[in-house]
Amino acid sequence: MVNASEESINRIGTVLANKKFPMKERFRALFTLKNLGGNLAIENIAKCFNDDSCLLKHELAYCLGQMRDEYAIPYLIEVLKDNKQEPMVRHEAAEALGAIGKENVIPILEEYKNDPVVELAETCQLALGRLLLPKNEANIENIYGSVDPAPPSKIKSIEELEKILTNENESLFNRYKAMFSLRDIASPESITILSKALSCGSALFKHEIAFVLGQLQSPLSVPYLKESLIDENQNDMVRHECAEALGAIATDDCYDILKQYINDHKVVVKESCEVALDMCEYENCPDFQYADTLEKVTL
Repeated sequence: MVNASEESINRIGTVLANKKFPMKERFRALFTLKNLGGNLAIENIAKCFNDDSCLLKHELAYCLGQMRDEYAIPYLIEVLKDNKQEPMVRHEAAEALGAIGKENVIPILEEYKNDPVVELAETCQLALGRLLLPKNEANIENIYGSVDPAPPSKIKSIEELEKILTNENESLFNRYKAMFSLRDIASPESITILSKALSCGSALFKHEIAFVLGQLQSPLSVPYLKESLIDENQNDMVRHECAEALGAIATDDCYDILKQYINDHKVVVKESCEVALDMCEYENCPDFQYADTLEKVTL
């Protein structure tokens, strides 16, 4: 973890909070704070939950979960309980509580596991599933460095994993376990199975499929991600995640697709395309550091 002065952390927080800055700059500031860690970084992230951007607030919650610091728990609970926040933001706050992994959040997750907001209810159920696992099962590391909402399945057969993944009568937790196993296998066959699953299940399920396809960064998934991004009947949460996955894959095709939707009438999609195009540059330039705001504020 990089050391930074309080003044530098607060300056990065100022970039994050400044609504006049392009979203891509604010995202870089956010990920810089995530990488720095500590209470002051968390405070600077959490104070932006009053922002107008659903995309930014969703990403704030995601980063707080990935930091796995229990200092963030009260801020995340406040967001989860706030029905004025968008479902996409509240869902991410619930997922973050599961990622931090402290059992003292079980009561609040129990309270919302049957919420009428489906994305929130499903996320609370997943987070409870993760929290109730033995620690050695819940905290399995992966090559992507992410804290996942469920561990990979112990099943190794791709055929069996596909059956579980696409079975809408199976529990969401087991389907997620199959999803992460298929991601970890990372073969052309498993990537194609995941890509095809973008067309089935709830918005929450499809958005997580898009997320893991972004982690895999395989051009095989580009046509499927494009299909969901351009579908205006698709849930915004899914379209946004497809845009960011295309940004991570960062082929010329991805760049062209994202350029077409940079002015989408849905703000969360438009902003996601802006951030994704910035990610394309990062993926294609070996000298380009993404979370670079500390360097900028200390020049």
